[in-house]
Order: sequence, then C-alpha cells, then structure tokens
Amino acid sequence: MTPTLILRALLPATLLLSASAQAQNLSTVVLPIPEAPSLTQAAQRILDATNKRVPQIDTAGLVAQLKAQPNTVVIDVRTPAELNMLGGYIDAPRFFNITRGWLEFQIEAAVPDKNTPIVVYCGANQRSPLAADTLMKLGYKNVKNYRDGFFNWKRAGLPLQYPDKAPASFLYDLPQEVIPGVWSAIGATAPGTYDNSGHNNNLSFVITDDGVLVVNAGDNYLLAQSLHEEIKKRTTQPVKYVVLENSQGHAMLGSNYWKEQGATIIAHRDTAKQMEVTGHDVLAGMRNRARDKAFKTEFVMPDKLYDDKLDLKMGSWNLQILHLGPSHSHGDTMVWLPEKKLVIAGDTAFHIRMLPIFEDTDTAKWVETWKLFEALGAETVIPGHGGPTDMATVRKWTRDYLVHLRAKIADVVKAGGSLDDAYKVDQSAYMHLHTADELARSNAGRVFRAMEFE
Repeated sequence: MTPTLILRALLPATLLLSASAQAQNLSTVVLPIPEAPSLTQAAQRILDATNKRVPQIDTAGLVAQLKAQPNTVVIDVRTPAELNMLGGYIDAPRFFNITRGWLEFQIEAAVPDKNTPIVVYCGANQRSPLAADTLMKLGYKNVKNYRDGFFNWKRAGLPLQYPDKAPASFLYDLPQEVIPGVWSAIGATAPGTYDNSGHNNNLSFVITDDGVLVVNAGDNYLLAQSLHEEIKKRTTQPVKYVVLENSQGHAMLGSNYWKEQGATIIAHRDTAKQMEVTGHDVLAGMRNRARDKAFKTEFVMPDKLYDDKLDLKMGSWNLQILHLGPSHSHGDTMVWLPEKKLVIAGDTAFHIRMLPIFEDTDTAKWVETWKLFEALGAETVIPGHGGPTDMATVRKWTRDYLVHLRAKIADVVKAGGSLDDAYKVDQSAYMHLHTADELARSNAGRVFRAMEFE
C-alpha cells in the first residue's frame, strides 16, 4: 500500500488534496479548510464545560506569548496524517506533535517540568480543550488552549512548518532559483527524519554552459536521485562535479549515486580523513533511520581532494572551492562565485535554525575563520541550513551567536562556575531559532568544556 493510499484510508475524502495538488510544493497550494465535525448535544456540553475550566488564548495572544516566552511548548494534538495533508503546523521554537490519544502517555517524557508554559491546539478547537484539561489534571500548572485553532493561524498568514513540502519527491522542498543559473533545494530546518528523507540541509547546484556542479551529495541514494531528476528538468547539461561541504551523512552518503552518473566527487582532505574514520558508522545510522529509503546507498570515498582552494572553470563560469579555516566540521567547504557575488557557504553559515556545536568544533577558530568568510564580499549567501539570505543575516545567527555564547561561558569560567551553570547561561535572544530547544544546552556545555582549557 503506497503512502498516499494509506493517507486516503486515514482521512475523509473531503480533507484530501487532489493528486495533482499533492505533486506541487505545499507552500503554494491553497488547501480547503475542512469543517469541524458535528457534535452530539452530550459531547457539546462536555466541550463547553471544559472550555470554561481551561485558560484560553487567541491568535494575537499566542503570537505575543511566543515572542515574550520562547520557551513556551506548543503541542499539536492532531494526527501526523493531518499535519502532512492539511498544510503543516504552527512554527514555534518548542513544538511537539502528540496526538490526543497518546498525550497522557508521552507528555511527561517530552515536557518533564510541570511549570513549563504550554499551549495546545488542534484544527478547530474540539480536541485541544480536552487535551489542555488533561494536562491540568496531570499537574501542569501553566496550560492554555489556543481557541482559534490551526486553520485560523494559517488564514492569518502566520509562520508555518511542514513535515514535507514536496510529497511527490524524496526532497523536503523543490529547488528554487536563487540567481540565474544557481539553484538550491532548501532542507528542513530540523533533524533528519524518515518523513524528510534526510533532506535537512541545503542541496544546491550551479548550471553552467559546460556542465552542472552540485553542492552536497545528499543523505542517501534515492534523495540524490530525486535531486538529479529536478536538475534534469532544468538543463540537459550533465552533472560533472559534486562538492561535499563536510563529512556529515547528509552531505556525503548519496555519493555512490553521483559516481554512477559519472560525476567527480570533491572534498577537502580533512573531510576525507574523517570519512575514513566514521563513514561506515554514519551509513549504519542512516540505514537505521531511513529503513527502506536507504535502498542502494553505499559508502564511497571522494575522487578528488584539495587543501585550501580549487579553481574550476566551467565554460564561462569561474568557481572557487574554498576551505577558509576551521569552523563547524572537518574540512568545511564552500563554493564561491566571485563574478556573481554569491557563496554557497556550507556549514560555515547558518540561518533560521540554531547551529550545533560538536565535541570537536573549535568555536574560537570558527570566529576567526568568519573574518575571511566575510571578506569575500558576498552579496548573496546560501547557508548550510536555512534559506538564501545576505551576509548580515548569517552573521547575526552564526558569528554573533558564537561570540555571545563564548562571552557568557567565559563569565562562568572566570567565576569558577560549573557545567550546570554553563547550561543556564542566557540564550534567550536565540531560542526562537529552529532546533534551539534541542541544541542550546548541549552547545553551552561543549563550549564550557572547551573554554576550561583555552
């Protein structure tokens, strides 16, 4: 049974997109707003009584609370199928999709602190009041029901997230043209999952008059193949080069597909060294997550290594493959198009989501590398994560975040503080970023352990 047929079995026909609409990018599809199911008189009485007991919040109130209290946990109690087929979910820094039937069993693992501010919602304010009431009975002290519901949030044009923006493709989202000839399929600003097929980084490509250069091989063979299908819709030129931004799985595990197509895989020498050490373990982890979507994916090494700079002339296009210095990961690589003033920055630059700091990330050197990165003079930046933007924006959410966190941790170290003190440093200005809830504490801890010995 295909995924589409399964969803058709789960949802009424009135809630489903047409087959042609499913093949489009969900962010451009106007979805019909379903009517709330009718209730019996007895059920309506229960719902009315519950709404009187439960604190309520409207759309303006929720917008204000998310701005003032980014630690608010927002819980969507609809089914995952509804999120996939009915236009996504509210974009909140701390978000969980816990269905109404599983709430009692999963909430304490997701939100152990019962003083945490929580807002629950559904589509049309029928399930969420009951969910809020349940949380209050479980001892949660700061619970509100978003009475306007998801569809009013969507009508208001407020920020949304999607489990998958391109359900007819393994890609999370279809490629967008950033400037003429340069395209990027922007990945989910979230961890790699089965739903997003591991497309949680940006997969970019440059179409020249002498072939195509791709930046990042993708998380798996089928994802790489899906990207290639999109490239072939836009050009008949062959893919000649695939550049790996680093040794992470979503950058390099699709390489065996590209080798089959005759492309040359390019990586920094330090990236290749790290791949030799961790590549097979990274593949095993991806297979465990991706299951059937790992089909045909095998670990392979790059074909061509470089040290600091590799110049490529592709027809009338001049491209520079650069390693400016240590930043996020081993051998961080970017592609600089000097005539176009555009840089495909890889994980040297982040936007929209919080950057992760690994055990071996040297944040002090990353800040130093940033000076060389900014000196390129790029006017357009395609970061490793998050959509295309400008240098000022990636500076704010990458370099400035690193400087802020290092300053806060330096104060803790100077005062003789502990790791627990480091976990509590103020990162509130960055907690609205996607993945901040998962990463802020670990980032602080890793910087603390490094700065103890600087």
